[in-house]
Amino acid sequence: MDAPFIYHKYVTGKSFIGRKSESTALANLLRQGENIVLYEPPKTGKMSLLQHTLMEMKMKGEQFSSTSISLLNIRETADLLCSLCDAVLKTAGNSAHEFSSLAGRLLGGSHFVFDPDLYEQEGRLLRLNAEPDNEDIRIAFTLPYRIASEKGEALIITIHEFQNVMQTEDGDRICRRFAETLRQMPQELRRSCRFILSGSCVNAMKDIFQYHNYFNRLVERIELLPIDDKTIIEHIVKGFLNGGKVIDRELLLGVNRLFRCNIWYINHFCAICDSLSKGYIMGPTLVEALEMLISIHEPRFQAAMNDLTTFQVRLLRAIVDGNLKFSSSAVIKQYGLSSSANVRRLKDALCKKEIISFNEHDEPYFLDPLLEYWVRTRFFALKAE
Repeated sequence: MDAPFIYHKYVTGKSFIGRKSESTALANLLRQGENIVLYEPPKTGKMSLLQHTLMEMKMKGEQFSSTSISLLNIRETADLLCSLCDAVLKTAGNSAHEFSSLAGRLLGGSHFVFDPDLYEQEGRLLRLNAEPDNEDIRIAFTLPYRIASEKGEALIITIHEFQNVMQTEDGDRICRRFAETLRQMPQELRRSCRFILSGSCVNAMKDIFQYHNYFNRLVERIELLPIDDKTIIEHIVKGFLNGGKVIDRELLLGVNRLFRCNIWYINHFCAICDSLSKGYIMGPTLVEALEMLISIHEPRFQAAMNDLTTFQVRLLRAIVDGNLKFSSSAVIKQYGLSSSANVRRLKDALCKKEIISFNEHDEPYFLDPLLEYWVRTRFFALKAE
């Protein structure tokens, strides 16, 4: 029997709830040949949205190939470029002979070479025989268009954790050359390939796509809106009913508020509740489940707080207390923040550590709802709101 509350893997089909408008928008943009940027905190449904949408498009008979790479462990330009080219070449070949032929024909004039020993031992195809230059970057990012054009089939490439491009020794150059390639792509080739640039470090992605704006007018952002209370509550009630269990809907409104409708946390929380109960699920069960969920994540939360300076902790307390005008003399004095210049540095530091972000009204919010609850109730020992 399928588990009613899935949190350990991405979901598609009947298990995919909410996000229908986002899925429709994503599919329409991909059909129009647009490149996509998607950035949200970890475990908010990015992968489920992508996989569900691509699956739905395939089920409707749309013809395309798709591949993906992750920059999670990428720290060097050469590794990034080789990973991209490897993934693209694997959509067009199946053997060492085919890969060698494709590399020789499509990567000529670059420093990329097919390495049969690397392929045999690790499954990777390419290495660079010199430091990557601008031509290598151009060839790597045009390769998907050239292969898609040859195959006569659209290619969709997802680059996960795209913000890590800035962890390489030359992230700025890669972004600029990548954007330049997209702008200069001939019109007849543009619709043959679409990039989906996905990231879970919100502030780092904002830095690339909003502040530096490398990809101005080259990508369309898909924003994940909160799943509405009714949809989540129906999902939870149905999940418990499948196991012969009942829960008060009023209790679930409090669950939604606590987790800010984060379906990953809610599914994990409900899975714990499911394991603790046999019939009617009462308040004490929810309290115990919350304690168990916090115990799982507490080491991560403690590590995040241990990484903060005293001044950063003070600013975080000001945020928890609901302050908005951090540079006012009253707030600076009350929380010992030293000066308005120091406040700006502290805000930047907390954003770079991906603990908080700011909305369009310059109002701060925690990126992780359970961290917010833990900081309020455990770290600062305040009452839960």
